[in-house]
Amino acid sequence: MSTDITGTATATTTATATADLADTVVVPRVVTGRGPATLRAEAVSAWFGDHKVLDRVSLTMPARQVTALIGPSGCGKSTFLRILNRMHELIGSASLAGRVLLDEQDIYDRGRRITHARREIGMVFQKPNPFPAMSIYDNVLAGLRLNAIKASKEGKDDLVEECLTKGGLWKEVKDRLRQPGGALSGGQQQRLCIARSLAVRPRVLLMDEPCSALDPTSTRRIEETIAELKSEVTIVIVTHNMQQAARVSDTCAFFLASHGTPGVIVEHGDTEAMFDSPQDERTSDYVNGRFG
Repeated sequence: MSTDITGTATATTTATATADLADTVVVPRVVTGRGPATLRAEAVSAWFGDHKVLDRVSLTMPARQVTALIGPSGCGKSTFLRILNRMHELIGSASLAGRVLLDEQDIYDRGRRITHARREIGMVFQKPNPFPAMSIYDNVLAGLRLNAIKASKEGKDDLVEECLTKGGLWKEVKDRLRQPGGALSGGQQQRLCIARSLAVRPRVLLMDEPCSALDPTSTRRIEETIAELKSEVTIVIVTHNMQQAARVSDTCAFFLASHGTPGVIVEHGDTEAMFDSPQDERTSDYVNGRFG
């Protein structure tokens, strides 16, 4: 049996199939079948206990584009990002209202597996988090094990090369794949985490300040990787770096919370327009560094 991008099993036959591979699920290439998805939040509100942190946030994040979430600390950007792949609910006191639609299907629908949502909507965190004692090769394949996806040796080798290439890391590590992932530099570790996320074929990739702990050279390489990936996976990125938001994103959403009120989106739209001719004075003040 083999599995396509939708997870639907399809029969395959081969005269040379051996018994030990009879139950193997052959991992397809990273981008096959269903491609990048539009992600849409509808009237999303969020709480931690009695404290409301987001108020009726609605935003469309188009397929094959990079959407940047900007705004000062404490305005709910990272909380919103975690809601987009059901990580918010891991916090015991957390609750939410509203809908998150992946190509018009609510990821919070009853009966929809949380693991399925996270497989289609991957996450790269602020601090690189490879498994330090695990090899570079095994780090890339870690998501397959977590999702109980089997692959032949050849399939694994192909997938590792493909994901590391798409993560912008293959040329740097191809001769040391069996070395620990924790031995890489910070920027390389972050690109390894991107490659690991790509291995389970997500349709959306969320990034929570992926360059905040990196030097300028590593930041530039991550930004190049984002530009190369956006035609193959929808990207949503939280960043406090206005220059970065202007460089990497196609659309932008400005979040703001003030005087104890929950976070809202003040303005969203085309990134160039948001930076060059914002419609709200608060947006202009923020993108031009007058507060935040």
